[in-house]
Amino acid sequence: MTATPQEGLLDPLRDGLARMIMTKVAGPDPRAERDRVHNTPGPRWFAPDRPIRRVHGDASMFAGGLRALLLQSLHPLAMAAVSAHSGYRGDPWGRLQRTSFFLAITTYGAVSDAEAAIAKVRAVHERVRGTSPDGVPYRAGDPHLLKWVHVAEVDSFLAAHQQYGAAPLDASERDAYVEDTARVARALGVVDPPTTELELRQLLAEYRPELRGTTEARQAARFILVHPPVPWAARPAYGVLTAAAVGLLPWWTRWPLRLPYLPLAEKTLVRAAGEGLTRTIRWALASPTLGNVDKSPE
Repeated sequence: MTATPQEGLLDPLRDGLARMIMTKVAGPDPRAERDRVHNTPGPRWFAPDRPIRRVHGDASMFAGGLRALLLQSLHPLAMAAVSAHSGYRGDPWGRLQRTSFFLAITTYGAVSDAEAAIAKVRAVHERVRGTSPDGVPYRAGDPHLLKWVHVAEVDSFLAAHQQYGAAPLDASERDAYVEDTARVARALGVVDPPTTELELRQLLAEYRPELRGTTEARQAARFILVHPPVPWAARPAYGVLTAAAVGLLPWWTRWPLRLPYLPLAEKTLVRAAGEGLTRTIRWALASPTLGNVDKSPE
């Protein structure tokens, strides 16, 4: 399809937004990273029509990722491990790039590359262990903690996609998405991950007695929401993104993290702003600057 003159005038803006976003998410050479993920020959874990590809490829993941970090922080042992070992304050963009690559390679990449990424994460988990501020020992490879991180992540990505995704999933597709993510979770060491949306909801409820707002969790929330390493020019857009992420959190998470709960504003102003920003990100990420991604070779 030929671009209209108006669209052509917007190309420099679109390309600039695409480069700004992708260099933060994928590193200094996003096209090379994208080619590596999508164009390396070999079988994939997930066929092109699987829901996991639709969810993880949508711009709603930006809000979903922030929601996941906030929700995950409510488990004291998970937050203790992150606070002591992740270096999220010193290298937040590096952590984002590693997480984004892991999601991309396990969702779209060749099986050999996905398995290598899994092995690398498991090796890191084996080294991460310690004691929480209140004296409880933890280890990142603990299947119970791994399951919490997985459940919080999947619930967040699904919630964001249903609210801000280009094509929300129906009930059967939501079950299929949870089932898809279970394949990656098992490879990481999660025992009996949820395979349906109902099981996902039940597990979230089962973990709730263990969740609370610690000093470390509130400090992380403040870093993410109030003092992020984001250029001042991008702060307004980032503010909309964080408001959208907070608006997706369950009501019971707000007080432990000292976050506002404004249901009327969240259903109107925040939702409208979040939808507008997500559409803008989606438009930017379709820029030819990123290169055409071929269908993954089988």
